Amino acid sequence: MIGLNMKNILVLSGGFVCLFTAYGGLQSLQSSLNAEQGMGVTSLSVIYGALVLSAMFVPSILIKNLGCKWTIVASMGCYVTYSCGNLYPGWATLIPTSAVLGAAGGPLWSAKCTYLAMTAHLQAEREGRDSSRAQDLLNQYFGIFFAMFQSSAVWGNLLSSIIFSQDTHIAEIPEEALQYCGVGLCADDFIQSGNFTRPDQKLVYTLLGCYIGVGLVAVALVALFVDNIDRDVAKEFRGNREPFCSTFLATVRLLRDKKLLLLIPMTIYSGLEQSFLWGEYTKNYVTCALGIHFIGFTMMCFGACDSLCSFVFGKIARYTGRIALFCLAALSNFACIMGLLFWRPHPDHSAVFFLIPGLWGMADAVWQTQINALYGVLFPDHTEAAFANYRLWESVGFLMAFGYSSYFCLSTKVYLLLSALAVSLITYPLLEYLVRVGPPGLVKYNKGSTQET
Repeated sequence: MIGLNMKNILVLSGGFVCLFTAYGGLQSLQSSLNAEQGMGVTSLSVIYGALVLSAMFVPSILIKNLGCKWTIVASMGCYVTYSCGNLYPGWATLIPTSAVLGAAGGPLWSAKCTYLAMTAHLQAEREGRDSSRAQDLLNQYFGIFFAMFQSSAVWGNLLSSIIFSQDTHIAEIPEEALQYCGVGLCADDFIQSGNFTRPDQKLVYTLLGCYIGVGLVAVALVALFVDNIDRDVAKEFRGNREPFCSTFLATVRLLRDKKLLLLIPMTIYSGLEQSFLWGEYTKNYVTCALGIHFIGFTMMCFGACDSLCSFVFGKIARYTGRIALFCLAALSNFACIMGLLFWRPHPDHSAVFFLIPGLWGMADAVWQTQINALYGVLFPDHTEAAFANYRLWESVGFLMAFGYSSYFCLSTKVYLLLSALAVSLITYPLLEYLVRVGPPGLVKYNKGSTQET
């Protein structure tokens, strides 16, 4: 049975790798590829705005009606529409497909997290083991998932860099334009700085064709090869429905839990830090100083480090505990943020363009694997609502970052990111304290493991 569980996790992870090879590659390019009138960043704002609403209300009712597997399949299909919308980018194509993708994001991620959590708990029950075994399995499953998933940043960005490097119209960047790169850049300066020449349209069509193809492969993988482990649960729910409002608002009701409230700042920061790297770093540092064809190469470094560290941290969390890993992530992000405040990007600083995404990827591996696992541990009886809240508040971070992207100078956005990190480092210790001294029945920690008290 362990082999069957591993097959499901590997195939599910492979499907997400294919899907986000397409979406992740497009997301990294939006702020530069569709920079006219801020259309690319606006489309990302619409995605995460729709995802916030979706995560609040949709996942619980959809998962209980369709089951995790078919919720994932349907949501993946919606993601493919975004690649299609980019074939002819405009307000009439990008905005509707962004809204469709955002609406599917909440159910997709909640169903994935619920599927992994359900698999871990079922396996622990079969073994006759306690909740600590379920937690160890959950950490392992999330580590495997994110180790594979984060590699999508490598493949998606590798595709874009290889294809765009064939462009014969790559412009030289004049030295005087480089003064606007980095924190010297404000929105009004963007059009006169750096190398923002759009790639040849034929190359754009080639890239989007590849992205659409791998997106469809993702849908087929999950539909054909992932087992429907909660089929009976979904069937029972359809035959004996709970009150609609009760299920529909399950995500909102969980906000009454103090543990969730203390997790929110760190979850929001997770969205802020990812969106900063994808939106601000790629545009204001890489594209400005090197050109759009270099985005893929630098973000490959992020994806590779994120993937490797996700696997490692998923394995060692049971020995180190989460606190040590969260401290490592915070220190890594703090060092990168301070570096971005003082660094003036220049083509001669080639190593730095790759070092920062690498360190950022190591930190992101902690935020992704450990925050996800934490939601699964703290709310084992409300997994759909818990993971919907995770995606909701992470999406709030994305929405905030992409929403104010066109209005603030980069230095302001860097300070806002630093402030969000500081707030999350205040609330997380309070959460640990609440868990350790909480009332009977609350999950307590023993390094990476848990036990019922």
